[in-house]
Amino acid sequence: MPQTELSPSAHVDTFCRDNLPPRELWPEFCFDLPEVRYPERLNAATVLLDDVIDGMPDGADRPCVLATDGTRWTYGELRARANRVAHVLVEDLGLVPGNRVLLRGPNNPWLVAVWFAVLKAGGVVVPTMPMLRPKELSAIGEIGRFDIAICDHRFTEDLLRAGITDLRNFTYGGGGVAGLDDITTLAERKPDTFEDVDTAADDVSMLAFTSGTTGRPKATMHFHRDILANADTFSRHVLKPRADDVFIGTPPIAFTFGLGGLVVFPLRVGASTLMVEKATPEQLADLVAEHGATVCFTAPTAYRAILAKGKVPQLRTLRRAVSAGEHLPRDTWEHFHEETGLRLIDGIGSTEMLHIFISAADDDIRPGSTGRPVPGYQAKVVDKAGRDALDGTPGRLAVKGPTGCRYLADERQVLYVQDGWNLTGDTFLRDEEGYYWYQARSDDMIISSGYNISGTEVEEALISHPGVMECAVVAAPDEDRGHVVKAYVVPRGGLAALGGEQGEAVLRKALQDHVKGIIAPYKYPRQIDFLDALPRTSTGKVQRFVLRQEAKQDAAS
Repeated sequence: MPQTELSPSAHVDTFCRDNLPPRELWPEFCFDLPEVRYPERLNAATVLLDDVIDGMPDGADRPCVLATDGTRWTYGELRARANRVAHVLVEDLGLVPGNRVLLRGPNNPWLVAVWFAVLKAGGVVVPTMPMLRPKELSAIGEIGRFDIAICDHRFTEDLLRAGITDLRNFTYGGGGVAGLDDITTLAERKPDTFEDVDTAADDVSMLAFTSGTTGRPKATMHFHRDILANADTFSRHVLKPRADDVFIGTPPIAFTFGLGGLVVFPLRVGASTLMVEKATPEQLADLVAEHGATVCFTAPTAYRAILAKGKVPQLRTLRRAVSAGEHLPRDTWEHFHEETGLRLIDGIGSTEMLHIFISAADDDIRPGSTGRPVPGYQAKVVDKAGRDALDGTPGRLAVKGPTGCRYLADERQVLYVQDGWNLTGDTFLRDEEGYYWYQARSDDMIISSGYNISGTEVEEALISHPGVMECAVVAAPDEDRGHVVKAYVVPRGGLAALGGEQGEAVLRKALQDHVKGIIAPYKYPRQIDFLDALPRTSTGKVQRFVLRQEAKQDAAS
């Protein structure tokens, strides 16, 4: 597909195409793999649902979307519901191609059906976390200028309080919220067939908002072809799913890690997926056993908690386990492998790139390494001047492939995309074999008394202590050293288990000695605060910028 000109758009509402970054600020896209060379006209919903049904002997009758309440929709049933909702969108709500539709709700079958319906109708789907509060919803409303909001009937309060201008609100799930029409009720009398809009492969299909680990969120703009590209790169070449797989996981669909792992990847191969609205790590393990799940997507913290709670026997049906969202410590990988025999598939992705672009599986895994570029992607490490760094030298990670960053009308585009490469904000080093080793977020490198210290390295040392459940390390201002290493630690059993200041002092000293025994002593955390929980975004990522601000305030006082 040519990169210089966009195809004629199917969008009547041209807001998204009008707000794409200037073409000279786009990354370079790579379509080296035959499977990512898509036709000019493409609707991702058609490909993932209708084409799968038509391409398999028992396509319509195959199990597709499952739920913990016993709901079991086949591919045919999901398509029928999505088609009916698409009719409601067009005929009752007046949606025209290009309108933005905000979705809000936990992972469940109806959310998946509405997601498909919006794409079928030519709309631009905007999944959002159900945990977002009015202030956050108002901020993304200002950016995306949504036309319609479709919300799980149990989560309408904060959306209505957000006061998004000119937004028309509807519910789904049949809850009957006063004053709001429910589209699932309206859909009951609609036909179960629908003529999907003939969108261009490079029409914007989705706005995905960054999770705010560094402040104000950004709207990333993804084409119809992008939704398929991650399935045809990471999923096809690294994950290698099968049609008989049952997918499960905890990331919300509004988080692109969850959208890929729980919707796009399973449906691309005709597999089924279990929608989990909310689950602790222990409950997730029980659901794996109950439903015979074979592929799991969740964060490193959850895998560690499953180990700590003795839930390993519940995972015996798994053949694949994927970890992303945060760095996977080598200690966690090795412990999980020893207990389960499974090789955790680590990976780094980003909302800007849509999903994972560096990873490894099976015998290609090097414990502690994130992996190598996924087929279809290229990567390198660059120094501050943008020059290629030598192997073994930490620097900024730069990547490009069939997906890439396009922020909606955001000046930060020039920071993420430079010289055609996507700069993810992560510090890595590449070894002689071409494996990439995570060091830190680029703003998490700590310079103390002239020494460069990787916060991630200190975290890995801390988390190998049996008294640590999870931790985060940041730079704390220091008059003598410029900065010192400060750790925020969630002790196993919580703060109550320490029994007060004396218990904290004992564990603090033990952790400092432990770190000095594992890595160079100058890297040990000179300051350690204990917390019941780390601050996290709605996607579960640690908000290190919050901890950095707290460390600055503590130093100032």
